Amino acid sequence: MALLAAHLPAQARIWDSVPDEQLQALQLSREASPKELFEALSKRYKAELNKGKLARYWEPIPMDMYLAPSLFYKPPDVNIDVTREQCVSCHTSVTHGWVKSWEKSVHANLDAIRQLPASDVRAYKKDIIAEVEDNLRGQGLLAKTEPLKEVQCTDCHMGIGAKGGNHVKDLRMPDRAVCGSCHVRQFAEAESERDTLVWPQKQWDQGHPSHTVDYRANVETATWAVLMNEGKGPVAASCTMCHTNQTKCDNCHTRHEFSTVESRKPEACATCHNGVDHNEFEQYMYSKHGTAYQTLGNQWDWNIRLADQLGHKNGATAPTCQTCHFEYKGQYSHNVVRKVRWGFLPFKSIADNLEHPWFKERKDAWAATCSQCHAPRFAQTYLTMMDDGIKLGTGLVEQSRKVMQKLYDDKLLVGQKTNRTPLRAPEKDEPGGFSSLFFATNNQTTVADRTFAEMWEQHVARYMKGLEHVNPGGWTYSHGWSDLIKDQTIINEQDTVLRENARMEQRLRKLESGRAKTSFLNRSPDDGPQSVLAAVTDDPLTSSLALSLLGGTLVVGGASTVRRRRRLPGRQASDATTLPERETR
Repeated sequence: MALLAAHLPAQARIWDSVPDEQLQALQLSREASPKELFEALSKRYKAELNKGKLARYWEPIPMDMYLAPSLFYKPPDVNIDVTREQCVSCHTSVTHGWVKSWEKSVHANLDAIRQLPASDVRAYKKDIIAEVEDNLRGQGLLAKTEPLKEVQCTDCHMGIGAKGGNHVKDLRMPDRAVCGSCHVRQFAEAESERDTLVWPQKQWDQGHPSHTVDYRANVETATWAVLMNEGKGPVAASCTMCHTNQTKCDNCHTRHEFSTVESRKPEACATCHNGVDHNEFEQYMYSKHGTAYQTLGNQWDWNIRLADQLGHKNGATAPTCQTCHFEYKGQYSHNVVRKVRWGFLPFKSIADNLEHPWFKERKDAWAATCSQCHAPRFAQTYLTMMDDGIKLGTGLVEQSRKVMQKLYDDKLLVGQKTNRTPLRAPEKDEPGGFSSLFFATNNQTTVADRTFAEMWEQHVARYMKGLEHVNPGGWTYSHGWSDLIKDQTIINEQDTVLRENARMEQRLRKLESGRAKTSFLNRSPDDGPQSVLAAVTDDPLTSSLALSLLGGTLVVGGASTVRRRRRLPGRQASDATTLPERETR
């Protein structure tokens, strides 16, 4: 312990990339140490990472121990003690893929980085190693004069600097705070998303939507909790597998190589940012930016630091997801929501408030990002067109929302008065709710419900992201306006059909009611001709039916008379021969 003497780290002041909003939330000054910052972050992180407000409705499935290790991880029942060196030798034969990835990582080759010449584009990593060493020394985890030799299995899975341990007692699955022990700055930047995303009209809860609260956003979704509650955990797990940036870091930095080259490419985002409700990857790849990446990206040097990519002679000549979203006012950090304006979905409450200073400041920040490659006027013009387009799409959704709400309030949705099954708590029934995408028992979901759910949760999102990522087909035909119009067409037709059916049912009930008892169909022998007239004039439906039956009766009656007259004996031939002429006339 004598070697772990008190040491003032070289970084004695919080990095400028850590936002003021975060320091205020943590009640720290800019002059605080990284140790104080990490302790405050770690304390808040552990306190807020839990099963959420719907916890009583669900229990984890075995897979959850890997998705939320801080909450559910249980070490394997392998009661053995191992040394630091034995981890590598054993897993070389047991899980050789892990070891191979780790051996290629910077973690396993710190000295290789230290030996790089200053001209190497990777030389900036020397500063990161020094930063990590200072962070560890500040926490008393590395001696003052001792360099960090490597980051090995036990450092992450048992404790930083651990010489070994027992699998059952000491093994852990690293979470975000474990990574943050060494990478305090990056941990702070990423965690600051919850502090910088504060919507002025409360369109979303604080910090939403962002990576920092994505696990809580998942487990506090009623539909997700119902899926778990109904024993459909494997379905719900697919949602969780993307909503784990809050719980760990390997969604972007794939273990065990943790390659920065990988994390700088659009494909690093593709696993989660794809599909029907957030298809940013597809929209980007079909844009001109994505075309440049796909055709020229193999010529770019991906080892160049992200902040230097666009300006370096061997760097990128078009933006990636990372070059746009990690940048804010010229600075790159792990907070990727500093410029968020529309969020995950476009709301009317956002569309109506875009002139608010909060939104205008963020639009200007986006224009500055675009102006790294485009003229400022072009950037502002496109962003304005984008906003106008999103407003139009939002308007279609709101028009259909009113139609759906009225159908629901009038109890006209199919099965609503007969066999529309109530949802299990905590989900509540609503017209076209999110649950419509996952439950369809006994008309719980109808064609109208399903169509509107896809409209507001999927199609308008794809439409918006086509505009945001400059994919023309994405906001017109393939994923955009055309789909929204199709949704509106189906909903309006369903509204017409359901209301016409309701009116028909009302008329039929009227026919079967007390007034209909004296109608033509139900007259008794004692009823006079007035009852026939009443039946004819009482109701349009009754009128048509009664007149049709009356006409049919007269025709049948006339034909019967003719047949009787033909059969009568002794009739004169003149009468018989004149019958066809009478019928013709």
